[in-house]
Amino acid sequence: MELSFRWYGKDDPVTLQQIKQIPDMKHIVSAIYDVPVGEVWSSERIADLKSTVEAEGLKFEVVESLPVHENIKLGVSNRDDLIENYKTSLINLANNGIKTITYNFMPVFDWTRSQLDYELEDGSNTLIYKHDQIKDIDPLTTDLNLPGWDESYSREEMNQLILDYRETSEEQLWENLTYFLERVLPVAIEHDVNLAIHPDDPPWPIFGIPRIIKNKESYERLLSINNSKNNGICFCTGSLGSLAENDLPAMIKTFGNHIHFMHMRNVKRIGEYSFLETGHLSKNGSVDMKAVVDALVDIDFKGTIRPDHGRMIWGETGKAGYGLYDRALGATYINGLIEGVRK
Repeated sequence: MELSFRWYGKDDPVTLQQIKQIPDMKHIVSAIYDVPVGEVWSSERIADLKSTVEAEGLKFEVVESLPVHENIKLGVSNRDDLIENYKTSLINLANNGIKTITYNFMPVFDWTRSQLDYELEDGSNTLIYKHDQIKDIDPLTTDLNLPGWDESYSREEMNQLILDYRETSEEQLWENLTYFLERVLPVAIEHDVNLAIHPDDPPWPIFGIPRIIKNKESYERLLSINNSKNNGICFCTGSLGSLAENDLPAMIKTFGNHIHFMHMRNVKRIGEYSFLETGHLSKNGSVDMKAVVDALVDIDFKGTIRPDHGRMIWGETGKAGYGLYDRALGATYINGLIEGVRK
């Protein structure tokens, strides 16, 4: 297993020069962020990003993420054309040495929090999800702008998507995921690239919209679609750890052959459907990070790990969850856990 760090490209205030100074840092995880969802990522753009990363002595083998268009998730009429574009992007990525492609099947909203700058006792700021603040909000009638909101949609387009998803059942969402994977996985298998689905965050329905990748049963159903190793998992300890029923070490041991990418962060559950993001240490949250690393060593995990969301500490400002300092601390903590478990 090797450490990686997410980088948002040349406009990211965190630089490649800073990232490579983190002990034992090997990989950059990134994407092409200015191509509209559903359009093809050209081989030239991918090669340019790869050369930028490799010029700093780092590897670029994991893409996070190649987004799935909402019309694919909803199963509407032009999904076949969008899937063909996705397959072309996948081939272009594989031809440029990409080994793992992360994606998610979360309707409309990506990761969602109720506050981005919640102050902890030590004065640092973190992300928090308070269910009581979310459960009674209707984004159709509220001037809402939460993390995970895709600002490329107009208000009218967003409202229509919300209405469409509210008429979509979990079963229909599974059918649409199955349709997508049955067409994309043969290309992934042919070109030996791993797809890695990220769990829903949070892993329960929000705003009356279904979410389906959330627990052991979800992964069992995912693999029943196709048990190829290329039908893989991006295992996020924070997303999955916010749901108390999830036994993370046991899930790693059960699905290890399909886990290609690890997101490691800690969350502290503060209610059945509420949590805040803490520093990475086990004692700070509800996730036993050492037990997670034990399980990864037990299965001889060969994939990539990245420290996930970090707090804002030491006066740093920037993209919420994606500053340098606390993620660097998380990386060194993960390094220490791996070395301690192995020795």
